[in-house]
Amino acid sequence: MSISRRVFVKSGGLALFSLGMDPLFLARAAFASYRPLPPLTASDRPTLVCLFQRGAVDGLNMIVPHGDPLYYRERPRIAVPQTDVVDLDGYFGLHPRLAALEPLWDNKSLAAIHAVGSPDSTRSHFDAQDYMESGTPGVKATSDGWLNRYCEHDREHQQTPFRAVAFSARLPRILAGSAPSLAIDDLQAFGLRAPGAARDRLTRAFEELYAGAATGLVSTSSQEAFAAVQQLKQANPAQYQPANGAAYPRGRFGHALLQIAQLIKADVGLHVAFADVTGWDTHVNQGASEGQLAARLAEFGGALAAFAQDLGERMRDVVVLTMSEFGRTIQENGNSGTDHGHATAMLVLGGPVNGGKVLGRWPGLDPAQRFEGRDVAVTTDFRDLFAEVLARHLGAPDLAAIFPGFTPDPTRFVGAIRA
Repeated sequence: MSISRRVFVKSGGLALFSLGMDPLFLARAAFASYRPLPPLTASDRPTLVCLFQRGAVDGLNMIVPHGDPLYYRERPRIAVPQTDVVDLDGYFGLHPRLAALEPLWDNKSLAAIHAVGSPDSTRSHFDAQDYMESGTPGVKATSDGWLNRYCEHDREHQQTPFRAVAFSARLPRILAGSAPSLAIDDLQAFGLRAPGAARDRLTRAFEELYAGAATGLVSTSSQEAFAAVQQLKQANPAQYQPANGAAYPRGRFGHALLQIAQLIKADVGLHVAFADVTGWDTHVNQGASEGQLAARLAEFGGALAAFAQDLGERMRDVVVLTMSEFGRTIQENGNSGTDHGHATAMLVLGGPVNGGKVLGRWPGLDPAQRFEGRDVAVTTDFRDLFAEVLARHLGAPDLAAIFPGFTPDPTRFVGAIRA
């Protein structure tokens, strides 16, 4: 059995192991017996969880400006009635299907940032998502993602194979690049189930492959990968039970957050995690308190609340950051929906969060303040928000290297993370 370094093999629960410029897949390797990783303490592993709401969530119906009569004038059919809004500060409120997040707001571990987005004016899902994941709006030639660049420049935290993990069938743009990262579809599929002889041949093949590697990174990462999978096997993913009575919603997104919580508790060195959830492109029959958007928000809010409940005290070292490529038009369209807009709302959740606030500079809904006369204007560049989370939560020292062509400025930080 021979394996080329350029080979990509799809198998089971592990979709991709990216090692430098040599993507390499190694699934079901729990049989390997390498040195165990040293134990980690909480201070070794502040964790960032990035969640992408793909399709452009309607920030105005997620974090509702119910104190502005223009909101109701422009949305006669899809505005969330003021009586249904979960009030936050007298002006903004949560969509009623996000009510599960209200206790997190009350205990100041949840904040919202409104009027945040990209300085690029594209209304293309493909381009806007690419820019948000590359961290270089308007530049299509960027080859790597900003979260991968952070990992490449991070020298402060212990580097383990599970340092950067995406819960998806393939590695997302945000984690593409030279730093090692994993894409895992299902932790329960992790582990070798091949017959003994086939297993031994696979072991020898990968040992030969890594022994011939030109860089120490591949060799070291392979050994740590085997050790980490052994640790994960001991955690027994198939038997995991959420703690504190947490109940994750059924579906792919809830399952992804459950698995992120499981990896955090397994102490395998998870540092950054990524998951996405689709279904936010509500052009037709968006709904108000009920309907298409409400159903997506119920799953989203329920999963976030369950994640925080499941982790309990461990949330003190975790920040969850949500993002979406752009928002929706202020005015509803003729199909009782909304079209592609500009600024949107994002959430931050966790122990280090400066919560209980709607942050950012709100431009209002007055036609004179709208972007191109139709959308919420961007007053917070998404790179300033992401940079604040990286700097104040993960301790990133070189933000310019993570966001090339842009200089994040602490004076522009919205105060999402306690300094």
